[in-house]
Amino acid sequence: MKPKGDSMAQFKFEDALARLETIVGQLEKGDLPLEDSLKIFEEGVRLSKNCLKLLEEAERKVQILLEDKEGRKRIKTLDRKEEDREESQIDARGIEDQD
Repeated sequence: MKPKGDSMAQFKFEDALARLETIVGQLEKGDLPLEDSLKIFEEGVRLSKNCLKLLEEAERKVQILLEDKEGRKRIKTLDRKEEDREESQIDARGIEDQD
């Protein structure tokens, strides 16, 4: 699925990744003429950069705002492993408030 106008900004991440996988498959087959291979390789590079940009944007959205001990706000990246450890520690101690 290639967007009109060859604009990478129009691709959603999943669409861009699917197209990139298709391009890799075509290049791995090795049966395209050199000119066509170069053309889709260039498209793949643009898609790869676009996917990286989309992932970086998603990472920024996952950042959460927290307050430190002095009440100052700071940005902290969500760490799922750390969150899982905290939950397992609470589970091990039992539920603290049962009101």
